[in-house]
Formats: sequence, structure tokens, C-alpha cells
Amino acid sequence: MDAKLVNPFVDALKTVLPQMGFPEPERKAIGVKAKTASSLGVSVIVGFTKSIRGNVVYNMSEDTAKFIASTMMMGMPVDEFNDMAQSAISEMSNMLTANAATNLAGMGFEVDISTPSMTIGENFQIKISDDQYLTVGMDIGGHELEIDIAVSTQ
Repeated sequence: MDAKLVNPFVDALKTVLPQMGFPEPERKAIGVKAKTASSLGVSVIVGFTKSIRGNVVYNMSEDTAKFIASTMMMGMPVDEFNDMAQSAISEMSNMLTANAATNLAGMGFEVDISTPSMTIGENFQIKISDDQYLTVGMDIGGHELEIDIAVSTQ
């Protein structure tokens, strides 16, 4: 995977989240992993097609998901990860991925994205790639969001 394809995703977080009332996200770690990721509790998978192919996974704990949902709902308390909170996380994933796709288009790539698919539960494996993928740990106001990126150019 080409490392230059990571920046459009990090830039999307740094652009979109502050517009929704979140503190400025900070990149904490970047690494390479093989094939699968362990779910942290809530994972949203979005696929890419056309000249960019692959997947991105937004992986977070349920507490982080509730924090994000609460912030997106103007501070409304989110005590359980119910349908409304799940919808907020899916919408955030859509917004981040659409912004990343726009960033990739600005680099000359033709990109389509799939509808997000959410999984809930801890410690199960999510196959992201047939090979290696890049993972970026982001801190959002003391809450960790892991972005697992397995995209390549065609």
C-alpha cells in the first residue's frame, strides 16, 4: 500500500470533526498490520471502488462511539449504544469517507465508496486486506479512534 494514500483519511478527520464541534484530532501512532484487525467494540467498514480499491475501517471502543454520538447530537447524553447512536456513527463514517474520497479525487483518482457496514462487539477479527494495511491511531478529546486503511491504486 502506498503511504501517500493515508493523508487523505487523516486530513478528513482533521477537517470534518472540528466542524462538528469536536476538539482537533491528533495523530498518535501509525503502523503496519497484516490482514485482520481486532475489533475494539464498534467498527465501521467502508469499501472503495474504481481507481482506488480496498477498505477503510473506523475502529473504536463503545465508550468512544458514545462520546462521538453525543457530540454529534449537540451534547445529548448517550448512555447506551442504541439505534440513534449507531446511526450517528454511521453518518460520521459517511462524512469522513466522503471527505477522504474528495481528497483522493483531488489527487487525480476516480473514487466510489460503499454504504458503511457496522459491527458491534469486542475481540473479533475483521479481515481488512489480503496483505498488509496501514493503521493510524487518532486521539479525539481523549478518546481513541483507529483508522485501518487498506486501499491501493488500480
